[in-house]
Amino acid sequence: MESIYWVVSWYCHRTCPHCYDERFRPYVGAQLESLVKEAASAYPEIVRNLPARMTYLDAADPFADGRPSEKVGSIILAGGEVLTDPVRERILYPLLSLLHDRYEANGGVKLVVQTTGDLLTDGILEELLDHHVWMISVSGLDGFHKGLETEEAREALRTKLVGLLEARGLVLHAPLAKDARDAPDSGRYYQLWGATPDTWIGKLWPRGRGFSNELTTATLADNFCNRWSGGLNFLAHRYAGSEVSIDPSGDVYPCCPKTRSPVGNLRNRKLEEILDGLAGNPVYEAISMGHPERMGLAHGWSVERFLENSTIVTPSGRTVRNLCVGCDRFHQDVLGAPVTGEGVDRK
Repeated sequence: MESIYWVVSWYCHRTCPHCYDERFRPYVGAQLESLVKEAASAYPEIVRNLPARMTYLDAADPFADGRPSEKVGSIILAGGEVLTDPVRERILYPLLSLLHDRYEANGGVKLVVQTTGDLLTDGILEELLDHHVWMISVSGLDGFHKGLETEEAREALRTKLVGLLEARGLVLHAPLAKDARDAPDSGRYYQLWGATPDTWIGKLWPRGRGFSNELTTATLADNFCNRWSGGLNFLAHRYAGSEVSIDPSGDVYPCCPKTRSPVGNLRNRKLEEILDGLAGNPVYEAISMGHPERMGLAHGWSVERFLENSTIVTPSGRTVRNLCVGCDRFHQDVLGAPVTGEGVDRK
């Protein structure tokens, strides 16, 4: 598989207004301890059910005989904020070691750590590199993060991070996960980005606090499914362009914003078995093709009906229309997924 996006913990040191999932927030005391323990007990079982080789075939870069070349895929470890003390020490570092040991002699893996950036220090960076991290992806350079509301504040953090990262020999690389395929396997890299208008997430998913705080500007024209970190090509797990999302419990989803129900759990099934078991299923084939509006055709939902159900009303009464909303509604009304999240009226 080219990419696995793994949320290793819901714990974050912030409660950002634009976040796509309400579970990303500070936890304290017994609640924090329970959260960390649960994630720490889950990740060894999850790793055992990841692909034996974390590689993929790239038909766009064939060998001389026309066969697709085999390239090394990435596992992106994210939160929440993975550099907070309890997550970093008890989950992130041992998980990085486990992943490195699993793949070192079996095709390799590109280990990526995603962080908001403000907790990164030279000492932590040294520890990350010692744990075989190939790329540091800084995702918090936007005005939604507390303390970074002004361009001056963001530029100050950017300057600090560039100095820190480049002093350790890391090289700037394009701020989009799929572009990792263009970077040589050797060397170390960093990315600097945020939820800004020029990024693929700039309009914000109609999810979580991004929705309830009415920050999403997504429309029907914004097909998040048909792009990187959406569901596009997730079923073609042996080939370039495939990515799945994993949450701390091991639940697997076709996309980062997540369908209302997972497609399986890695604590009891292998990832390839989960994905291969969905082959031919018209719901998930439609998602994998980047056409979520067609997921209900075999269930009596025409494209027109799907689009009619892609409407949601914000707390203030503003209407939002986006295909992610239609996906939610289909999963709830047809597939029996639990109603979660905003709890607002739909048209």
